[in-house]
Amino acid sequence: MNHILYPVEELISAMNAKAFVQVKDASVRTLLTDSRRLTDMRHGLFFALKVLRDGHHFIADAYKGGLRSFVISDPDFDHQQFKDANFYLVNDTLEALQALAAFHRAKFEYPVIGITGSNGKTIVKEWLYQLLASENNIVRSPKSYNSQIGVPLSVWEMNSENDLAIFEAGISRTGEMDKLAPVIRPTIGILTNIGEAHKEGFASINEKIREKLKLFEGV
Repeated sequence: MNHILYPVEELISAMNAKAFVQVKDASVRTLLTDSRRLTDMRHGLFFALKVLRDGHHFIADAYKGGLRSFVISDPDFDHQQFKDANFYLVNDTLEALQALAAFHRAKFEYPVIGITGSNGKTIVKEWLYQLLASENNIVRSPKSYNSQIGVPLSVWEMNSENDLAIFEAGISRTGEMDKLAPVIRPTIGILTNIGEAHKEGFASINEKIREKLKLFEGV
C-alpha cells in the first residue's frame, strides 16, 4: 500500500501538540493504539488513549518493542526516561487521533461513501465492495471499524492508489457523530435504518435520527 509518509512537523499543528523531540527528522506512516499489536516501528505513532484503560501505562511496553513516537495527554508523564524517543503532548489523545485522520482525509478528492444506521452497516459496506471492486480500487473500513477509534484508523488507510472509499460510522450517544463526520466527510451517504440499537444513548428516536444524519450534512 502506497501510504503517505508525513514529516512529523506537518502533523504537530494538525494535532495542536507540544513536541518533546529527541529524534529529529522523524516521520509518520502508521497510527497505533494497541501496544500488543505494534507494526512499522520506524514510522509508527502510538496514541496513549484513555478508553477502557489508560494507554499511558503501556508506553513502556511499546518503547521496549522498538517504537519511538508517542502522543500523550498527561502533562505529568515522565517522558524524559525514554531515551531517543519523541513525545507529543495534546489535550486529548482521541481527539488528536481524529484530527490527524481528518487532516489525511483532506488530501483526497475521490468519492467517499459514508454509511450509518442502527444495523446493517457492515453488510451494506461489504455488498458495495463486492459490487464495485472489479472496476474500482477501494479502501474500506476493515471488519466493523465504525467507532470513535475505528473510523480514524480506517480513514488513515486512504492512499493515492484508491479511487473510491467506503466507511461506516456507528454512534451510541449524542455528540459522537460531530467527531466522526469531519473525519469521513462523505460525498455519498447511505442510511441503512433506524432501530432499537443504542437507544439508551438518545432522548428519543427523533434525536437519534438527527444525530445519525449529521454524517451527511456536507453531502
